[in-house]
Amino acid sequence: MRPNYKRIYLDMLQEKQPEKLKDPKIQSLLKNLKTTEDILNFNGLIFKQSKESLRNNQKLKTYDKKTMLKLLQYQKKHGFSTSYMSTKYKISRTTFAKWKKNFKEEIQ
Repeated sequence: MRPNYKRIYLDMLQEKQPEKLKDPKIQSLLKNLKTTEDILNFNGLIFKQSKESLRNNQKLKTYDKKTMLKLLQYQKKHGFSTSYMSTKYKISRTTFAKWKKNFKEEIQ
């Protein structure tokens, strides 16, 4: 079962930053938290993080299958190298290579 991220973020914002709930952009994004990518983007928009915390949190990230496939298809469509994608999205080259191997048939 997947956590209800909308409810989690709503509770956090009501408690810590209720003024942000009045922003229509934030309300719209809050309604559309469906993929891991949506959640990460929303979290980055709401809570500004230091470079050190970003570096530490990167080690603990997990991605759902839909997001992995989306990143691999984006890479293939634009012809980007694994090194470029790993730098842009802060995901190790090894992880990208593993995804390519696991989803080889699905990205064709």
